Parts: sequence; C-alpha cells; structure tokens
Amino acid sequence: MDDVEQPGNAGSSLVPDSETQSEQPKPLSKNAIKKAAKAERFAAYKLERRAKEKEAKKEKKRAIAAKRAAGELDEDEEKKRQRKRPRIHFGGKVVVDLGFDDMMNEKEIISLCSQLAYTYSANRNAAHPFSLIYTSLNGRTHARLEDMNDAGYKRWTNTEWWKEGYERLWQGQGAPKDSESNNEASDMPIRPSTSEDVSAQIDVQQSVVYLTADSEEELTELKPEETYIIGGICDHNRYKNLCMNKAKKSSIRTARLPIGRYLASLPTRKVLTVNQVFEILLKWVETRDWEEAFHSVIPKRKFQSGGKGTPGTAKTDVEAGDARDGDATDEAVKDEETKDEKSKDRETKDEEANLEE
Repeated sequence: MDDVEQPGNAGSSLVPDSETQSEQPKPLSKNAIKKAAKAERFAAYKLERRAKEKEAKKEKKRAIAAKRAAGELDEDEEKKRQRKRPRIHFGGKVVVDLGFDDMMNEKEIISLCSQLAYTYSANRNAAHPFSLIYTSLNGRTHARLEDMNDAGYKRWTNTEWWKEGYERLWQGQGAPKDSESNNEASDMPIRPSTSEDVSAQIDVQQSVVYLTADSEEELTELKPEETYIIGGICDHNRYKNLCMNKAKKSSIRTARLPIGRYLASLPTRKVLTVNQVFEILLKWVETRDWEEAFHSVIPKRKFQSGGKGTPGTAKTDVEAGDARDGDATDEAVKDEETKDEKSKDRETKDEEANLEE
C-alpha cells in the first residue's frame, strides 16, 4: 500500500533546486545599476528641461506681444519676427521611400534615420519647402525613430508618415483634401474604385518620378504638380539598380539628377545621401540653377584634388541620385565617408534638439 500514489500528490513532485535557481532573475551588476540610475535621472532632467524651455518660449512671446502693442518693438526684432513667417510652398511633393528596411544593418539604419532628421530640418528652414512624405515606415527604421528624441518625428510639421508604400499616392488611399497633414504613421483602408478614380489614379501615377542614376532620362526641371521619390537606403552600393527596378515594377517614370553635365570633372566618387539629394532639390527651387544647387550642397572637399587616393582615377558616381551613402571602391574614400558619418552622428543630438516645434 505504500507504493500507491495518493490523489492529492499527483503532479506535486518537487522541482530540482538547480532549475528553480535558473528561473530566478540574475541580480544586476554594479555597472548595470549605475547605468539604470543614470538613465532615470537623465529622463527626469529631460522632462524638466523641456517644461522650462516651453515656458521660456511662452514668456518670450508674451513679452514681444506686449512690446508690439506698446509700439516698443525695435526694427531688428521686427525683422526677426518677419523671417519666421510661413514659407511659400513650392507645391510639389517629395517622397522618401523607406521600403528597404530589411536590406540594411543596424549601423545603416541609424545613419538613415539621422539623414531623415537632416532632411526635415532642411525643409523646415527652406524658403520654398516641399510637402514631405515618408512611406513604408515599418521595422527597425520605425523603432529607431521612436527612440530618437522621444519619438520627435511625430512632431515634425508639414510631413506625413505612411505605413503603406508610395503606391498609395495613386491607389486612392490618400488623406482627404480637407484634412491636415498626418504626422502619425497611418493605415487607411482601400475604398472601392470607380471609373473616375481609375482615371485620376493614372494621372497621379504619371506625375510621379523616381530619382535614380540608372535612368536614361535626365531631370531638367522640377514641376509643382509632380512628386519626386528618393530611395531611402544606406547600403554602401551592395545592391545594383535597386531603385530603378522598383520603379519599373510600379510602372512609374524615372529620372537622374543632371550632375554629370555640371560636375563631369569631379575628382572623387560619392553617391549622395538622402538629405543631400533633398537639399539639392530645395536649392534648385530657390535658385532655378542646377550648378549652384550642386555646388552649395555637395561637400567642397569633393571638388578638390590632391586628397587621399589618386585624384582623377575614380569614376564619378556622384550623379547617382539614389539616396545611398558612400558608394566607393576606393578604401580611402570609404574611410573618408566613415569620418563624415561619425561627424554627423556627433551633430545629430544638437540637430534633433532643434527639430521640435
């Protein structure tokens, strides 16, 4: 009778001490505890600092309003106020295609998100800004943006964030005309298409241009009624004809920036970053001069010979127009690009602090 299992003992066998101990969370190390405490202090300080900055801005506005009402606003302050008036929009749209998330490593994701911040900053300060749309916002790019400046990208003005691809431009999924710009990543349902919708979609599709160096068509001017797509990827030229092939699948036009016509003697090789391509477009709208736009955006050292490597031997790939970072066969040029990225990363914190309205 001693061997008979009692009903109350079913399944009540003791778990070995080794397994119990393995399930218990391991205590944090001293360094981990210090880091956690530091992060907590920093988060608290950040909230406090932000509250003080907002209050200071409000107080400054109240003071200026009081001076203006009393007729005491001096000429310099009035000019400064006028410079902050709303800019004149060019009318065109620029789309940054983020549909390459799974093709980049973590470092490239970080670099791309920094470029997106520079893109927004350039548009915000431009004399003739574009309507800026970021499409295919998913995966690690979305996660990185959420971590940057407490998801500061959601506060970027005159921008839209779409979970869908750029095909939404002509598939009838856009926001209603009377709605404001959407700063949140959205997922809008597809509504039934009518014959009028199909005709309108074709018209929109024909007005979309994907910028890529592999195109046979050269971009001669920007038009307010057109939409220009920049491929948002940092791949160090691992993928060939990526944007061109994607545009073909979408049955949309392609074009390359006319850099080769104006910078044929460029001694170094470099494919432009997202923000550089975008800044060139902004500068052209302002000046209507491609040469001035290229020279004002492309780093001056790229026009100088006698640097690292052998001048004049590298193929000029700057005419690419895909928004890629560092297309170079020359190791010296690669090292130079790495230095640029490190420098930009150091500046990103300061830049992001100015990205909030």
